[in-house]
Amino acid sequence: MNKLLYIAAALALLAGCTQKEPADAVSIAVFVPGVTSGNAVYQMLADGVQAAAQEHSAQTPDAPVQVSVIEAGTNQAEWSGRLTAVAASGEYDVIISSNPSMPDIAVPLTQQFPEQKFILLDAYCEDNGNIFTVRYNQREQAYLTGYMAGLVTTASHEQMPYANEAKTVGLIAAQEYPVMNDIILPSFIEGLRAVDSGITVDFRIVGNWYDATKAAELARSMHQNGADVILPIAGGAAQGVIAAAQEESFYITWFDDNGFAKAPGYIISSTVMHQDKMAQEAAAQFLAGNTPFGSAQTVGIEQGYIDFITDDPLYESTVNSAIRQAMQQELDRITSGELQLPSP
Repeated sequence: MNKLLYIAAALALLAGCTQKEPADAVSIAVFVPGVTSGNAVYQMLADGVQAAAQEHSAQTPDAPVQVSVIEAGTNQAEWSGRLTAVAASGEYDVIISSNPSMPDIAVPLTQQFPEQKFILLDAYCEDNGNIFTVRYNQREQAYLTGYMAGLVTTASHEQMPYANEAKTVGLIAAQEYPVMNDIILPSFIEGLRAVDSGITVDFRIVGNWYDATKAAELARSMHQNGADVILPIAGGAAQGVIAAAQEESFYITWFDDNGFAKAPGYIISSTVMHQDKMAQEAAAQFLAGNTPFGSAQTVGIEQGYIDFITDDPLYESTVNSAIRQAMQQELDRITSGELQLPSP
């Protein structure tokens, strides 16, 4: 009997030492349709989700959160297959991603894997009970970027040394996609022509999100054709536009994060998308069990997710004071509600 009691006690002790996965542990996949390195939007996505996970784990140590960052690479043709593999694994309570193209990829997966939930930022999809989306008002963002470009391309050489008389600006995009064609490009032009209806736009495509050499060639050609301000929305390929600007002496307007330090003296504006803030809030909302799946939200300047940087010293040293004043007046019109730019 004593021997049996000893064995039972030993087994109980062994069981007590065995670590089990908590029943309410949460696993989140951050699906990056690209790479985080060199891409501020995707780095902010990962940072925001990880910040929410750390905060939740600190507050509820019995319910740890595991975050896996999965990079799909820059070949867009591979994104669907890679997202399918992540969903098929069944390992993740939610997949959080960011890109306007993601709803088209995720919607079929909600039928194939009906238990899988998705939170998609910088995207729009309504009425799918497995998907919650938040899009940024990129009409506001592109309009402000265009307005600044318009002020600079129409400035005198004395005000802005690299400005010329051509009234031509450029936009170099990695690829054509619905948000670019339907919102960003038209809104950029809308901002330009709010300054001067005679401004023309040279719009060109790299063909991918990484070819900096081709982007530099496009930028040089655009500058030779009269563009004195160029907006790159091209991921890692934008480094080529920066290099060309430093060689050829033209200005750059920057999109999505604060880019002034990337090329001091050449970057004239930065319109920021606070994706880190939104990613953290969306992940925290999910961890609290409050995600409104099936709905879509749009956020912009009023909600604090789109911003035009005015307090960077490099902005003040690069852009003429009269131009900064005119830009501030237009920004004030939007923030006050006098000028309303609803997303299409």
